[in-house]
Amino acid sequence: MSKPYGYIALFESAPAIYHAAQSVREAGYKRWDVLTPFPVHGLDGAMGLKRSKVPVFTLCGGVIGFITGMLTAWYMGQFDYPLIVGGKPFFSPIFPFPVAYELTILLAAFGTLGGMFITNQLPMHYHPVMNYDKFRHLTDDKFAVFIEAEDELFSETGTREFLENLGPAEVAAISDEEEE
Repeated sequence: MSKPYGYIALFESAPAIYHAAQSVREAGYKRWDVLTPFPVHGLDGAMGLKRSKVPVFTLCGGVIGFITGMLTAWYMGQFDYPLIVGGKPFFSPIFPFPVAYELTILLAAFGTLGGMFITNQLPMHYHPVMNYDKFRHLTDDKFAVFIEAEDELFSETGTREFLENLGPAEVAAISDEEEE
């Protein structure tokens, strides 16, 4: 048998998966994840997850949109179509504000969408956990902790024993080979 892609431990309840996530984090594993059918309050903290980086992409998109709107209006008023209307200057930050505002919102939305794709590593059409025969239960009424074999602390016997000590209903090896 080839080396597994990782081990998955199946749990029956949200409190059980919460405590299992705390134990895995405290054990020092780095490449692991929790699969739940619905959001579990406080699970991010139990897993030790940091704040999302998506707002940074949103802010960058918004700032780029605002600057683009102002520069476009300035360039057009200064060089492209200089027209003096009523003695007013070629550029004022007041009149291009609606354009800059709209571009801020538009590029902030694009930044959010792009940031979500980048931070979530999407699109992901296949993951070896989908080979688990009870995977469909993970979208209905079961919970699971998955530890990848790429983790520095992973060992075939040690990780399996660690997961079995957490009290799951089942521990199974996940293969990277697609079933036919």
